Amino acid sequence: MIHSRKNKVIRILFYAVILVFILVQIYPIFWVICSSLKTADEMIYTPQYSLPSGIYLGNYISALTISAIPRYFLNSTVVAILTLLGIVILGCPVAFVISKVRIKYANALMGFFLFGMMIPIFSCLVPMFQIYNALKLRNTYWALVIPQVGFGLPMCIYLYTGFFKFLPDSLLEAAVIDGAGMGTVFARIVVPMAKNTTMTVLTYNFVFVWNEFTYANTFISSSDMKTLPIGLNDFVGQFGRVDWGSTFAAIVISILPTLVVYFILNKNIIEGMAAGAVKS
Repeated sequence: MIHSRKNKVIRILFYAVILVFILVQIYPIFWVICSSLKTADEMIYTPQYSLPSGIYLGNYISALTISAIPRYFLNSTVVAILTLLGIVILGCPVAFVISKVRIKYANALMGFFLFGMMIPIFSCLVPMFQIYNALKLRNTYWALVIPQVGFGLPMCIYLYTGFFKFLPDSLLEAAVIDGAGMGTVFARIVVPMAKNTTMTVLTYNFVFVWNEFTYANTFISSSDMKTLPIGLNDFVGQFGRVDWGSTFAAIVISILPTLVVYFILNKNIIEGMAAGAVKS
């Protein structure tokens, strides 16, 4: 009886901690959304934590007309698509070769890619700036795509390798015996089986690429090439005055894609992260 009561108390405390953690994580997003629906008078004369009196969409209209948010949204979308395609197209075959082809120095190659996780991004900004400036790549999509693909590959290869490690060799050998080439085995068998890992890689990197600020702030100076994180600065006016209503609306617009992607692919992400943890 005492043991059962003790377990019940521990369970209640555990759920209480989880609930507090969830509230801490969700409240900032909830607060930004509520603030984006407030009128200018509500922003000034009501407490910041109060709920809006109604659904006021004027801030969203203002955000879409005052600044070039649609253009920034397009730029962020193009950069995200190119970056994610580059990471998957390069990372998946490399991980397959390291895990299954058994090339010489495979472990050394894997260590080389994992070493990239330890390189600080800021230590590469100056040389990359000089290179992009010399190659006329500044103020182009490639100035944002190339470094993000490079720094995204280590984690991508690590996740794919964790999955391929427990992919049965007998399955691949049977396909080869039936006459399939290595390219066919990879495209027809390996890639479809790695769907959950691919979704994990795409979602994990999409969050970072969509919210990336450092490269965009360093390599982009043209207004037409700004991405959303840089474009939010448009709402800071003369003498540092900020249009908070429009700013909150622009923030909501910018975070919607990451929320939608995560909630749609949530199941695939969990399965992909656990793919290499349990042997097949």
